Amino acid sequence: MDANLSSAHKILVLNTLAFTICFACWTLNGVLVTYLVDNNIFNWSVVETGWLLGIPILTGSIMRLPLGILTDKYGGKPVFSALLLLCSVPLFLLYFADSYWIYFLLSALFGMIGTGFAVGIAFTSAWYPKEWQGRALGIFGMGNAGAALTTFFAPTLLNYLSAEDPENGWRMLPILYGITLVIIGCIFLLFVKNKKVTAQNKSTKQLLEPLSNMRVWRFGLYYFLVFGLFVAFSQWLMPYYVSVYKTSLVLGGLLASAFSLPSGVIRAFGGYLSDKFGARKVMYWVLYSSLILSGLLMLPKMEILTPGKGITAKKTGIVKSFGNEKIILDNAEFAISAKPEIPQQTSVLPESFSWQEILVKQNEHVQKKQLLAQGVTLIKFEAHIWVFSILVILIGIMWGIGKAAVYKHIPEYFPNEVGVVGGMVGLIGGLGGFIGPILFGYLLDFSGLWTSSWIFVFLISAISLFWMNQVIKKMTNNAAPHLKDRIEHVNNNKD
Repeated sequence: MDANLSSAHKILVLNTLAFTICFACWTLNGVLVTYLVDNNIFNWSVVETGWLLGIPILTGSIMRLPLGILTDKYGGKPVFSALLLLCSVPLFLLYFADSYWIYFLLSALFGMIGTGFAVGIAFTSAWYPKEWQGRALGIFGMGNAGAALTTFFAPTLLNYLSAEDPENGWRMLPILYGITLVIIGCIFLLFVKNKKVTAQNKSTKQLLEPLSNMRVWRFGLYYFLVFGLFVAFSQWLMPYYVSVYKTSLVLGGLLASAFSLPSGVIRAFGGYLSDKFGARKVMYWVLYSSLILSGLLMLPKMEILTPGKGITAKKTGIVKSFGNEKIILDNAEFAISAKPEIPQQTSVLPESFSWQEILVKQNEHVQKKQLLAQGVTLIKFEAHIWVFSILVILIGIMWGIGKAAVYKHIPEYFPNEVGVVGGMVGLIGGLGGFIGPILFGYLLDFSGLWTSSWIFVFLISAISLFWMNQVIKKMTNNAAPHLKDRIEHVNNNKD
């Protein structure tokens, strides 16, 4: 067993490395498209940008299930090798892209690299015994930190490559990514030993039967949130920082990587927490945290203008004079508050500014209780970029923990259908990464609010939490009260 484990560990290292590179390539458009638009190399709209961010995620998601089945049938070596080598081709061809639709098509093709997750999960699982599965898959899942490699290094590479040729220097970046895929693909072909899972004699109908269980779709919704929206924001945060906080591409990439890197790395710790406390309890922590943090992230840019305390005449009179400090009638005078200087950047906490605006004119005859000056109050909240970034990092960490918790659920409830259920849950989660940037683009275009993306996260978090609460309430009602704390292990066929 020691020798077998030693071989398994070597495969795990190579699988994790390959998956990391796959994830880095999968999220390339988050940096590259932002650079192209920000530097006016291509004049793509917000909606078009959203589609370019999302289309690689779509193709990499919808093909996860069939690629996972192929891995079970033929083993990870031929499938992973072919995937790495074939996906390098559209990256090389991006060098020649000169229009939106050519770029769109090539993005869809290289997005297939996102299926590396399904291939790697199946290949890793084939090498490890049951007692090692959790640890091994948790370590493999850390490879989604590859998104941080792109957001951290790609902006600097783009600046370097474009120094002498600002218009076309960017074209070398996908070439470098393609070369990396070729190298990893060749390593798999030459140095990796193949292994397949034990064959199961099941019909297609039998394999797909678990998908009729509502629990699968509930797990899919959880994964849509913690993985899909993680992938979406791994790309969306780059234009977010550049447009909202006016950062440079390099600083925006650094801050975006601060979101994606911890979220990827902490996935293994999420598996440990799920083993120790139970996956359902951990998901409660994750969903509540996501709800609170997304609620806070909805607010960083906000101004509310509301009526304030005004000044009214105490009796009939004539306006003799007025200025910035007072209004003088023939029978009284009133002090007024001038409009203060409002800073462009306020404190971490909301601030209010109040003043009064004069409504009357010189020599105007005013009546008793007539409004002389209306009150105005401005509530301004414009959290500093570092406050925003800390909240973003925290929600990324919680999502990273949640990714492991979701996949901890699957073998608990579907011990004999991990492949098909895990593939479908992964597919739904991946679709979140596709839908997210496109939807964020439409929401921004419709509302004019960059924070609309966080409003969407808040709604998904609330729906997920409500669904979980309803399920637990139903399960508790069907079980004896003394079993409430042990409900994590109750395995009903239907929710």
